[in-house]
Amino acid sequence: MRAWLAAVAMLAASAMPAAAAGDVLTVCLDEDLPPMSLHHRGAPDSGFDVALAQAIATRLDRPLKVQWFESKLDEDSSPALEANALLSDGRCSLVGSYALTKDSLVVPGIKTAKLPDFEGATGPDHRRRVPLGVLVPSQPYIYSPLTIALGPKARDRRIGGVGDLAGLRIGVESGTLADAILMTFDNGRLIDDITHLVPGRDDLLGALDRGDLDAALLDLRRYDAYRAAHPDTRLALSGYFYPVGANRGYVGLAGDPGLLEAVNKALADLQAAGMIAELAQAAGLTYLPPREPAVLGDVWLKILGK
Repeated sequence: MRAWLAAVAMLAASAMPAAAAGDVLTVCLDEDLPPMSLHHRGAPDSGFDVALAQAIATRLDRPLKVQWFESKLDEDSSPALEANALLSDGRCSLVGSYALTKDSLVVPGIKTAKLPDFEGATGPDHRRRVPLGVLVPSQPYIYSPLTIALGPKARDRRIGGVGDLAGLRIGVESGTLADAILMTFDNGRLIDDITHLVPGRDDLLGALDRGDLDAALLDLRRYDAYRAAHPDTRLALSGYFYPVGANRGYVGLAGDPGLLEAVNKALADLQAAGMIAELAQAAGLTYLPPREPAVLGDVWLKILGK
């Protein structure tokens, strides 16, 4: 991670300085990603990323503005292109909770992209395409793994790996990373045990809680969000984390490296003081510190090699 941070610092030193204190720091956050970030009409904004952005803005002596956006769950959506379009259109200077993977940070293969729906968007905003820039990441601030959640009939099952799910009724959302992991495990050994659900339509954790399923492989954040909304849940975490996971951090444009340098300094200070873990705990988020590599390489090669 030190070598990666040094490279970012060298890039920053050769370009423009960070914005002056007092300039508004605008951060784009997903409006429906609890407990990372949540923005619903009539309710106060909440979440770990909201609190972290405020802590960074305070350290930079800049007022914070959150630009909320909605990320669609469909085949045509691309988190990388959505983030790039928001940044390139000047909607924000940073996008939070960005999964730091090699694929998500490549130079776009297309020159323009559409904006995701964002707060304040007009009709023309939904139709126009934005010329894209080049994304540059901050240092990571949290590790985001996949974990196995167990239903009431299997909560005492000891899980030391994906193979221990054999014989259980496994639920997974179609087309997800978890789906690929389970379907390809050990040449398809678990296929007959898997029930596929539709993302955004079916309630994976609800079905697990009711006892319709025994186990599910999903993002740890999803379990935290469900537990907060259902304090009487009968679900249990297995304690197992899939060995291939991604760090999350901020992403900005290559044309403003001075800002990323300042943000990295603020993140390092907050991490050293234990404040990032405290903010996660206060938001009901299970905190795991960033892991090497800072930017995950080819995910599919790692999965197929397991």
